Amino acid sequence: MESAPSGNGTTLPEKRKFRQPRAEQQPSKKGRFDNKKQQKQAKKAKAKAKEGGTEEVLGIDIKNFLASHNDAEAVVENAELPEEFSEIELEVEELSSTGDGLALHGGRAYVVPFSIPGDRVKVKVIRHQETHSVVDFLSVVRPSPDRDDSLIGCKYFGSCSGCQLQMLSYDKQLAHKKRVVEKAYEHFADLPEGILPPIGDTIGSPLQYNYRTKLTPHFDGPRKGGFQGDQKPEIGFNLKGQRRVLDIEDCPIGVDSVREGFTTSRADVLNNLGKYKRGATLLLRESTKRIPDSEDLSTFTEKKLCITDPKATTTEYVDNFKFDSPAGAFFQNNNSILPTFTAYIRDNLSLPVSSQAESNTEPPKYLVDAYCGSGLFTVTCGSAVQKAIGVDISPDSIAYATRNAKENGITNATFIAGTAEKIFGDIDFPGSKASCIIDPPRKGCDELFLEQLMVFKPKRIVYVSCNVHTQARDLEYILKHETGQKYKVDSIRGFDFFPQTHHVESVAVLTLAD
Repeated sequence: MESAPSGNGTTLPEKRKFRQPRAEQQPSKKGRFDNKKQQKQAKKAKAKAKEGGTEEVLGIDIKNFLASHNDAEAVVENAELPEEFSEIELEVEELSSTGDGLALHGGRAYVVPFSIPGDRVKVKVIRHQETHSVVDFLSVVRPSPDRDDSLIGCKYFGSCSGCQLQMLSYDKQLAHKKRVVEKAYEHFADLPEGILPPIGDTIGSPLQYNYRTKLTPHFDGPRKGGFQGDQKPEIGFNLKGQRRVLDIEDCPIGVDSVREGFTTSRADVLNNLGKYKRGATLLLRESTKRIPDSEDLSTFTEKKLCITDPKATTTEYVDNFKFDSPAGAFFQNNNSILPTFTAYIRDNLSLPVSSQAESNTEPPKYLVDAYCGSGLFTVTCGSAVQKAIGVDISPDSIAYATRNAKENGITNATFIAGTAEKIFGDIDFPGSKASCIIDPPRKGCDELFLEQLMVFKPKRIVYVSCNVHTQARDLEYILKHETGQKYKVDSIRGFDFFPQTHHVESVAVLTLAD
């Protein structure tokens, strides 16, 4: 791929080309759409936006950004718009929770990828939407004092949609992610002032590159009749802001075994194009085998493999805990942070010493691991309680969790395949003596689950989330519930499972008052 110099002397990948718009696609000078089809498309996109998803989060950031410039509605209505596909310069003022820069030009908000506050950048205007304009990053005209392009570790940064923050020092990435958590609770949890504790500092990852144990590059299929002649598909990840695939030969945030597997899988696809009548997603998942170096098993050598069959079993170690799971199933993708992360969860299952002294209450002695999957928390935290029960609606997950507990000698844990309507139905101990770990998917907990949680009333709740925005929404539900009003939020903080990206995991800890 050709490279072009950025404004501060570094090189960024050459930007992709866009089609020129038809005349009827041009927006009006006031930032609205003249074309009824575009109006319908905008409404449809808004309706499809997932609650707590990227579109909603970015939209709220844009609204608040405009509000900081006084009159948000007037700003949008009176904006003078540059022609689409023209090139302009912008001063970036804020960094959104989605990792995009926000700039104001002619009274209108512009979303600027691969930029940070203080950057002056050259961009190409791609399209004008109802509330903001989307641009393509071209180059840095004048870098922000916080920008350090020598930190960029991937030649595809600036085109690939995977990473957003490689130009920022790691300390500044962590500070930004703390602010992401703070904003999530400001905007998605409508709670009285003072009910939440200050957000804690984000816990960093020991590895900032070479950390991902799973990658899923993909490619599009041929239009008709298979790949012809020298025709080859682009294999990689989506271009930023497009549905097109960027051809990528290597991804430096992946662990070595996965990167080597990527090279092998790419070659296999390109050498066997006749097999593919449509596109495909490639699975690249690390599996670890420990080979003892001595008879007493005190030392060992680790052999890393890349698994590509979704149905194959992979093995991962967290400290000395061993976990088997299907290669295609969910498991945390950054092993380097898992020992710190699971220790934090385990330490927060018990009441703080001060709380025990004040209330003369014994700490919870039981654990419920809802959404237990293959048993990560049940196995790593089981030693902190007398009895642990893992619950999941997937029988396959329960089978692997049971297997992992046995493999690790966890004798006080059992696993139950529950139903969505009766997730706590077979728990044989009272919630008042239990801690509960919940780790839902990105959409968060549904109301059916939260109602059952409030009936169970665990003494301690440790809410692990891969989407802090839906976590904030769910905490509002809990704290406004008739039962949940008795809960106190002890702590909230982020964990950085995905350095170089805008993603942040969040852990909230709650205690039920006596």
